[in-house]
Amino acid sequence: MKCNDCISRGCPALEKNDLENIPDFNSDGYAKLPVYDWLNDISEGELNDEILEVRFKNTRKGYYINNNKLRLKKDDIIAVEASPGHDIGIVSLTGDLIYYQLHKANIDIANADFKKIYRKAKPTDIEKWISAIEMEHEVMLETRRITEELKLEMKIGDVEFQGDKTKAIFYYIADDRVDFRELIKILAEKFKIRVEMKQIGARQEAGRIGGIGPCGRELCCTTFITNFISVTTNSARYQDVSLNPQKLAGQCSKLKCCLNYELPVYLDALEGFPALETTLETKGGTIYGFKRDIFRRIIWFSTKPDSATDLMPVSVNRVNEYIEMNKKGIIIEEVDVNKEAPEVQIITYENVVGQDSLTRFEDKPKNQTHKKHHKYRGKRR
Repeated sequence: MKCNDCISRGCPALEKNDLENIPDFNSDGYAKLPVYDWLNDISEGELNDEILEVRFKNTRKGYYINNNKLRLKKDDIIAVEASPGHDIGIVSLTGDLIYYQLHKANIDIANADFKKIYRKAKPTDIEKWISAIEMEHEVMLETRRITEELKLEMKIGDVEFQGDKTKAIFYYIADDRVDFRELIKILAEKFKIRVEMKQIGARQEAGRIGGIGPCGRELCCTTFITNFISVTTNSARYQDVSLNPQKLAGQCSKLKCCLNYELPVYLDALEGFPALETTLETKGGTIYGFKRDIFRRIIWFSTKPDSATDLMPVSVNRVNEYIEMNKKGIIIEEVDVNKEAPEVQIITYENVVGQDSLTRFEDKPKNQTHKKHHKYRGKRR
């Protein structure tokens, strides 16, 4: 079993020769979309283990009912009901915190049809489960070759086998509708399994694969995001972020989800701000909005529309007063400059390519060591 397969399911490597003595482990560092159990210090007698959260490969999770009243704890490997047969998963959450998660996922406990937990996984169950996991990568590559032969406009991103090897879920990405009926027939006949095709988006694919973001932390879609909200360039504009596609795009080639995190704070702070393109008529001429500091509530004005010339910081309240004066036809005699505003550093572009040699640290003067040696010899004399 490969390490990537272990991490995708949130468990360390399970050796085939020691299936009867599977140790307990702490899987928080392995599992995707982990949940911190802040009720774990409550005694077992007070917990309600009727419904349990079970995780499978990558970000797939499910909620199952414990009809048999099994004494299960977090990280137990269990066999659960599937259609058809059974699946193998790992208990990821127990106790009363389950009901908070169900409420968060908009699942009605009274009307929901929860599947059953059969038993703790036996050594034979785990052995078959591991052999199914080992097949997934090769099956994914073979499926990609078949889709190319059939000329289907789709990308197979991941394959997940059911624990009993009777069924597999094929996750794919496609821009348009795809007729994959012929593909299902080929896969079912070739691998002797029941095939389920599930379409996912680019953000869901990034969450399943995982990775490290430019912030140096694990991707948000891998760690906690379950509902993806659309992100637009307006989120960057409101926060005065440079509209650079290379910096704004995440590993899924979409706009970063984190652009929405601080957006409500900026929208609240922008109340009362005039448009940045605002112009003011003064006695010395027209001045143009150039830059703004949202949280200091300052707008810098320039005497030229396209360059930072003679920048003047003005508070938002004063700017709104000047706008009303211009609407009444009153020309501003002197702009009230905010003296507490920090200075704006204008960064200019300079082409330095070719000014320094790439081997400047490798080149050494030929006679440098000889001269020093000769100088010291003269001193000793």
